[in-house]
Amino acid sequence: MIDVTDQDFEQQVIEKSHEIPVIVDLWAPWCGPCKTLGPLLEKVIDAQAGKVVGVKINVDDNPGVSQAFQVQSIPMVVAFKDGQAVDGFMGAQGEPMLEDFVSRLLPTEEENEIDSLIAAGDEISLRAALEVQSDHPEGVLALADLLVQDGRIEEGLALLERVPESTESRRIAATARTSDSSGESDEVDAELEDLLSKVKNDDEARQRFIDLLEVMGPEDPRTGEWRRKLSTALF
Repeated sequence: MIDVTDQDFEQQVIEKSHEIPVIVDLWAPWCGPCKTLGPLLEKVIDAQAGKVVGVKINVDDNPGVSQAFQVQSIPMVVAFKDGQAVDGFMGAQGEPMLEDFVSRLLPTEEENEIDSLIAAGDEISLRAALEVQSDHPEGVLALADLLVQDGRIEEGLALLERVPESTESRRIAATARTSDSSGESDEVDAELEDLLSKVKNDDEARQRFIDLLEVMGPEDPRTGEWRRKLSTALF
C-alpha cells in the first residue's frame, strides 16, 4: 500500500479509481487498532494480485483529506470506483469481513468483458465496449483519443461529454483543439510567445495557450517554464 497525501489524493485515488478500485486506509501513528487493521487489509488486497489498489493516508499529516472525509474515528476505510466513494467501514475488522469487503469491489463478468474489449484497442472493440456501458470512463477516453488522432475531432470531443473531466480528458480535448499545430518544438514555442501577450484579455488566446501546454505534457521541461510565464502574464 502506498502513502498518499493531500497533494496527490486527486491523482492517486479519484483519477486512479477510474481504472481500478482503490481502497483508502485512513490511519494515524498513535491509533492502536490501525496497527492491527493496516497489515491485515494489505494482506487481503495483495491476495487479489493487482485487481484492486490500496493506499494509506495519515490523517494527522493530511488535514485536507481528513476534513473531506469528515473523519471522526479511525481506522476508517473507504473504497472508490469510477471517481466515487462506493463502500466503507470504521474500526478494526477480521480477515473474513475484509475479504468480503474487497471481493465486492472486484469486476463483474460484464466488467471483465468491457475490459477485454478495451484492451483490444481497435475502434470496433471500443465501440462494442461502449455498447455494454456507454459511459465507461476508460472506454470513452480510449475511443475519444483514437477518434481525435484520426482527425474526427467533433466526434471525439462529443464523446468526452459522457465522462467527468480528468487529466486524460483534458489532454485529449487539448489535442483536439490544437490539431492544427505542427507539434514542432520551435513552432510551438513561437506560438506560445505570441499568445503570451494576449492571454490576459483574450479568452480564446488563453485557452489556446493552456491547450498547447496540456498537449506538451508535464514531462516536457518547457511546460513548467511556460506555466510560470502564463502566471506572470495573468497576475
